[in-house]
Amino acid sequence: MAFNALRIGLPKISKMTGTNRPTLILTLTGICLCLITAPFQVNAQDTLKLSLPQAEQLFVRNNYQLIAQQYQVEQAKAEMITAKLFDNPELSYENVLYNPDTRKFLQTDRMNGQFQASLSQMIRLAGKRNKNIQLAGLGVKMASYAYYDLMRTLKFTMSSAYSKAYYDQQSAQLYARQISSLQTLLGANEQQLKLGNVAAKEVLRIKSLLYTLQVEYSSLQNEIEDGLTQIRLMTGIKPETPIVLQPGEMEEERPSANLLLYASLLDTARSNRADLQLARTGVAYAEKNLSLQKANAVPDIELSLAYDLQGSYIRHYNGIGIKLPLPLFNRNQGEIKKARIAVDAGSTLLKQQENELENEVHNSFLAVLRTEQLYQGIDKNFSADFDRLIGEVVRNFRKRNISLIEFLDFYDSYKNNTLQLNKLRYERMNARQEINFVTGTAIFK
Repeated sequence: MAFNALRIGLPKISKMTGTNRPTLILTLTGICLCLITAPFQVNAQDTLKLSLPQAEQLFVRNNYQLIAQQYQVEQAKAEMITAKLFDNPELSYENVLYNPDTRKFLQTDRMNGQFQASLSQMIRLAGKRNKNIQLAGLGVKMASYAYYDLMRTLKFTMSSAYSKAYYDQQSAQLYARQISSLQTLLGANEQQLKLGNVAAKEVLRIKSLLYTLQVEYSSLQNEIEDGLTQIRLMTGIKPETPIVLQPGEMEEERPSANLLLYASLLDTARSNRADLQLARTGVAYAEKNLSLQKANAVPDIELSLAYDLQGSYIRHYNGIGIKLPLPLFNRNQGEIKKARIAVDAGSTLLKQQENELENEVHNSFLAVLRTEQLYQGIDKNFSADFDRLIGEVVRNFRKRNISLIEFLDFYDSYKNNTLQLNKLRYERMNARQEINFVTGTAIFK
C-alpha cells in the first residue's frame, strides 16, 4: 500500500518529457534513500534501558581491558605448548669443494669424492622438560588469576559508577521538580510585584534560590554524564546511545546485611579472591623455578651419529659420539640465587596480600553493617510524607499563610533531606557491592 501511495503522486513515465526525466530520477532516488535510511535513523535515537545485570553482561563481553587480558592467558597457554616440545635433532653435512687430483668440484663418487655427515640429538637431563612444563602450567594459572582479578576490580568500578549515576539521576529529578516549581512561583510573584502586593526583596530571594538550584543541577548533570560515560566505556556502548538506568529490585526488597558473619566472609574471601590465589601461585611458581634452576646446573648430553666417506683413517667411517659439558666453573649459581630470593620475596608478598585481604573484609563488613543499620532506622514513609508536605508548603506560601523565610527554610530542608537519602541509598548499595568485591563472590545479587 505504501508503494501505491507513492505511485499515485508520480506522473506516468510514458508521458514524461526529456526535461522532466532527471527530476523523476532524483525524486525516486530521494525516496529510496529515505526508505533505506529511515530504520537506521530511528535505531540511532533508541534509548537503551540498562539494568545492572545487563551492564555486567555487556562488560564481560565488550570490555577492551578484559579482552586484552584474555590474550595474556592465551599467550601463557602458547608457552605451555612450547614447553612440551622436544629439542630438534641437528643434521650436518660437509662435501669436498674442489678435488685438485681430478680437478672436479663437489665430487661425491665413492672412488675420488669425499663427504661426511652427522646427526645429533640433545637429551635433557634432571627432568628439565617436565619442570618447564609444570612452570608453564603455573604461568597459565597466574594469567587466569590476573584475568579474574582484573574482572573483579573493573566490575566493582562499573557497578559503583552505575549505582552513583542512578541515585544522582534520582537527585536530579528532585532538582528538576524544584526548579520548575520555583520558576512558576517566581513568575507569579513577579506579577504580584508589579501590582505592589509583594516586596522586591522576596522576589530577589526566590531568584537567588532558583539560580543556586540551577547551578547545582547543572553540576549534578555533569557528574551523571561522567558516570554514564564511564559505563559506556566499560560496556562498549556507543557514546551517542541514550541510557536509562533501571536497577530492578528495590532496596527495601533486598535481604538485610545484618545476617552476615565476619568469619564466613573471611573464609569466602580466602577461597575465592583471585589476587590471593595469584599471590599463592606466584610463590609456587618461584619454588618451581628454583627447582628448574637447580636442574639447569646439571649438564645435558648430546648424542650423535657420524659417517665419513674417506676422510678418516678408514674409508666408510661410521661413528657414534657424545658431548657433555663439564660443570667446573658455571654451575648456574647466579640463577639459583635469584630463584631463592624470588621465593622469599613471593612469600613476603603473600603475607602482605593476606593482611590486606583481612583488613579489606573487616572494613567492608563494618561499613555494610553501619549503612544497613542507618538505612533500616529510616521511616520508609518519610520521603513520601515529605513530598506531600512540600506541596502543602508551596500552596500555603502562595496564600501567604507562611513567611518567605519559613518557605525557603523548608524548601532547603526538603532538598537536603532527599539528597542525603539518595546518598545513603547509594552508600548502602555500594557497601554491598564492596562486600562482593572483597570476597570475590556474589554475596549480594
